[in-house]
Amino acid sequence: MPELPEVEIVKRALEPVLLERPLRKLQFNRADLRFALPGDLPDKLAGRTITSISRRGKYILAFADNDHGFVLHLGMSGVIRIEHPEEQSDQKHDHVVWAFDEGPRIVFNDARRFGFLQAVHVEDWQDSAPFNAMGPEPLGNSFNGEYLAEALSGKKASIKSALLDQRVVAGVGNIYDCEALYMSGIDPRRSAGSLSAQECEKLAHAIKTVLALAIEKGGSSLKDYKHTDGNLGYFQHHFAVYDREGDPCPKSGCPCGTDNGVQRIVQHGRSTFFCPYVQN
Repeated sequence: MPELPEVEIVKRALEPVLLERPLRKLQFNRADLRFALPGDLPDKLAGRTITSISRRGKYILAFADNDHGFVLHLGMSGVIRIEHPEEQSDQKHDHVVWAFDEGPRIVFNDARRFGFLQAVHVEDWQDSAPFNAMGPEPLGNSFNGEYLAEALSGKKASIKSALLDQRVVAGVGNIYDCEALYMSGIDPRRSAGSLSAQECEKLAHAIKTVLALAIEKGGSSLKDYKHTDGNLGYFQHHFAVYDREGDPCPKSGCPCGTDNGVQRIVQHGRSTFFCPYVQN
């Protein structure tokens, strides 16, 4: 599933194509994805101009000049294509199309249909799930060591699991959770509430650093994720521990290679990768 960096990259690619262009037609090629598609939304947006686009956690939100809009989640296999007129071709699993009078169109393709598109209104979108219970943006100023220490206080769950809780912090998924814990030298099996204030400061900084670097490197393409132009991200080539079971960790002099290298365990159904020497 695309995580925060991948969604941010898609959002940035959509900005110059979607914003300030009158939408001729929002086309649904089926009635539902993960949820039913909002049947009245095409009429509400036809002929309107999208005036804002943003990201909240792993969700993309866009609003038109009449305050109606949509929230898009890419799901497990969802891909956004931006196609110029000479490149346009209908493909299997093209479920949603944003068409304009001229210039490129936008296509949402989702083979597994775990993604979704829902209608939202600018006045109350933050009051509905999941946004009404979502934690702060990890790249924002309100996310820091002090906040993290307070959010984790008293939590018995593992710190790995706690960081995947969107109520604690928005958008940090399994890949960047593992990488940030490695960067901060924290054992993913520790209880979240056991972290000291200093460790929370290091972890908050590591989360920001890992996410910013992943965005810079174009995100991680492991299975389905592609850029809007079809190219792949390449942060996966910079993983320290994620998906590197048995490899030596990149820290110079680390003896983990003599003990089968990076280890993989399963926590709450998710793979966790870590170095038992660096993270202790």
